[in-house]
Amino acid sequence: MNTLGKLLILVAGSFCLYFLRALLKVFYNYWWIPHRIQNILRSQGIKGPPYEFIHGNNKAVVQIQREASSKPMALTHDIFPRVLPHTYSWINTYGKIYLTWSGVRALLVITEPDLIKEVLKNSEKAFPKRKVTYFVSKILGDGLATTEREKWARQRKLANYAFHGESLKVKLPMKTTNMTPAVIASVETMLQKWKGRGGKEIEVFQEFRLLTSEVISRTAFGSSYLEGQKIFETLMKLSVIAARNLYKARIPGISYVWKPADEIESEKLAKEIHDSVMKIVKKREEIVLAGEADSFGSDFLGLLLNAYHDLDEENRLSVEDLVDECKTFYFAGQETTNSLLAWTVLLLAIHTDWQEKARREVIEVFGNQDPHPEGIAKLKTMTMIINETLRLYPPVNGMVRRVGREVQLGKLILPKNIEFSIPNMALHHDPELWGDDVHLFKPERFAEGIAKATKYNAAAFIPFGMGPRSCVGMSFAITETKTAISMILQRYNIALSPAYVHAPLALLTLQPQHGIQLLFHSLPNDA
Repeated sequence: MNTLGKLLILVAGSFCLYFLRALLKVFYNYWWIPHRIQNILRSQGIKGPPYEFIHGNNKAVVQIQREASSKPMALTHDIFPRVLPHTYSWINTYGKIYLTWSGVRALLVITEPDLIKEVLKNSEKAFPKRKVTYFVSKILGDGLATTEREKWARQRKLANYAFHGESLKVKLPMKTTNMTPAVIASVETMLQKWKGRGGKEIEVFQEFRLLTSEVISRTAFGSSYLEGQKIFETLMKLSVIAARNLYKARIPGISYVWKPADEIESEKLAKEIHDSVMKIVKKREEIVLAGEADSFGSDFLGLLLNAYHDLDEENRLSVEDLVDECKTFYFAGQETTNSLLAWTVLLLAIHTDWQEKARREVIEVFGNQDPHPEGIAKLKTMTMIINETLRLYPPVNGMVRRVGREVQLGKLILPKNIEFSIPNMALHHDPELWGDDVHLFKPERFAEGIAKATKYNAAAFIPFGMGPRSCVGMSFAITETKTAISMILQRYNIALSPAYVHAPLALLTLQPQHGIQLLFHSLPNDA
């Protein structure tokens, strides 16, 4: 046999060996491990829809969601069956703890408050954050919402400093100010646009998207919505791509021979965000280099830049870290508050008695003057309304954690690398935790605070999570919401438009499928 023949045999043999190893790996990861996990949990009484090769339960989820979103919905707050129909159905079929599959990933869905509290408050690192999906990573990168351990502790410290100062103070490069005036200025700009539109329909979800974008730009980045506009628009495009790929299984090895159009587009968009963020960073750096400011400032961007230029290499942020943190705050700071504001104003339009109670409180505290931090802290009725909105319409649909090592949770022995899915919507709409009036809008249930609102414990109400990984921007989001609603109530009576179609939809946050159309009638004393 000549040399060429031997070479061909060698190549063919190597290819066959490589193919066999790849086949065994696929068999092990996509058949053996899922069935092993399924059997381990089934032996402990945990059931769920059966695993399907590669796709898990994704096909079933998509079909159930498509059916639910295609049906009209009455104007009711019983939204759980429509927003997360597969979770609602499988809880009723398999119980409050069940196993489901997102592709090859095992998800143990838990809706027992005691177990959830143990997972979210765990300090032994037994239940870390899971690695985000490919498309979500393009939105958040390895920022505060997704990173772990020492890196997370460092980033959390920066975020706490930026958003938990006295009265939410922020220091910009040229001056020290309070965040509330920045919020007021942004709301005032929005309300000026509404002048002359009294009685005409306004789609508030998009209006509040612009408002919350402006607020996060001013307060966290010392800029304006126009400067961050490209970032917001690109993040929205990425979130649409991420949402439509949420239940698509990635076939092993396919990316080596063919890259889907969504992956190509998401990489392009992520590069555009990187360039836009760095443009804002360079502008802040140039202010200092030109001697117009003696520091980068103490708003969130300034804190990041101080860390980016730290002389100690161990503490220094990389360019990627800097961009990822900016992306996280642009997206999370805007999307969650936008959702909270929109659903709160909708509920005030529907429940006009509570709208009047809130307006009387606002007038009593502020009169016709702009809101201020001392007064915002006194808005008890407003706080009850916002908490009830967060219960019925939580901006974030749930949380996911990973089992970092074999661990006992309650009576269950759980193998490592399965994941927990914690659907807060299920908890917030559970009659066993809230009573038979669970689907009614009753802010008075929070009259004595969150702790006494539920029949159970604090883990029954987790719109911003709980424990060390709870949302760092919670206080700021609620303050922003109170400020905006106070200013609206001082000027307008809010009514539901006949064009409104009630259709809450779970994307990356809870959004109205067809927008929120409301009518704003100027009050007699509004100039």
